[in-house]
Amino acid sequence: MNQNSKGKKILNAISGIFLPVINLITAASIIKSILILLAAGDIISKDGGTYRIFYAVSDGVFFFMPFMLAITSARQLKADPFIAMMIPFACLYPAVSDILENGNNFQFLCFTVPPAVYHSSVIPVVLAVGFLHFVEIPCDKWLSEALKGFLKPILSMIIVLPFTFLIFGPAGTWIGAILTKAFFAIYELNPIAAGAFMGAIIQPLVTIGAHWAIVPVALNSIADRGYDIIMPLLAGAVYGQSGAALAVGLKEKLKEKKTVAFQSCFTACLGVTEPALYAVNLPKIKPMIFGCVGGAIGGAMTGYAGTRCISFAFPSIMTSVAFVGQGFALFLLSMAAGFAAGFLLTLNFYRVNQ
Repeated sequence: MNQNSKGKKILNAISGIFLPVINLITAASIIKSILILLAAGDIISKDGGTYRIFYAVSDGVFFFMPFMLAITSARQLKADPFIAMMIPFACLYPAVSDILENGNNFQFLCFTVPPAVYHSSVIPVVLAVGFLHFVEIPCDKWLSEALKGFLKPILSMIIVLPFTFLIFGPAGTWIGAILTKAFFAIYELNPIAAGAFMGAIIQPLVTIGAHWAIVPVALNSIADRGYDIIMPLLAGAVYGQSGAALAVGLKEKLKEKKTVAFQSCFTACLGVTEPALYAVNLPKIKPMIFGCVGGAIGGAMTGYAGTRCISFAFPSIMTSVAFVGQGFALFLLSMAAGFAAGFLLTLNFYRVNQ
């Protein structure tokens, strides 16, 4: 098998893992956006039960995404889906996740488990289920039917969980931490270059869940200085992927693929890029790259403007009020520029079925 075929096989696997949950992600993002609009217009109260319940289901889809990915990964990677579900059970159990996600650690089998964010994460569960597939092979081969039912899950967890908590889980955090340090080093030298850097890499980071490592940095910045400079740089990247997805939708020939692309474009405009990434742009490679180019252009603009956000928010039109102040005009223009670049590059240089 040549390298190109291997690459396509990997991308097809990624698409197969995420495509089944795209409609749920789309529905959740629409519900959340409607709630934000209703609350902003004082039509419903954020403290009321209606808001809390609908927000719980919309945010819960993202928070508990590892459970869904455990099932789809198991189907795609040929592992037992019920055993695969035991992995996020351990990762998201409050007594464990509360400790690790607050930056603390604990001892596990004589090793120190480093802090990691598991809610809404992608890379830990996918890697863990992929590893589970290879663990199950000798279990299926050597265990008798009488023992396999209960002994295979026990052996699988004994082997898989240490790798999950010691390697797969922290991987996204390590990647994000390294890139965050690189960002601040670049920002001190040149804010425009820093903006282009963050705008270009943030969406690839989303695909592996490493973007969550940026969240505590932004939150600490707001707490310490009253503003954050990282989140505004990401606006062009969001709309770069949206523009690329729209162009793909216009060029696709199959109605089903057009529908998915247009839906993904819409949800990306609301600030949720996962449908556009996993179902449209990433499997086709070039639209993903062109969206990242749009992100780099938009990030350079907000870096030049010194745009800040006064409260934490992932950038989108829906959350633009958080970015009002210094550099706000270029913040809005960065979204338009990112969208235009992703759309025009994909429209002109992407071919369907290539």
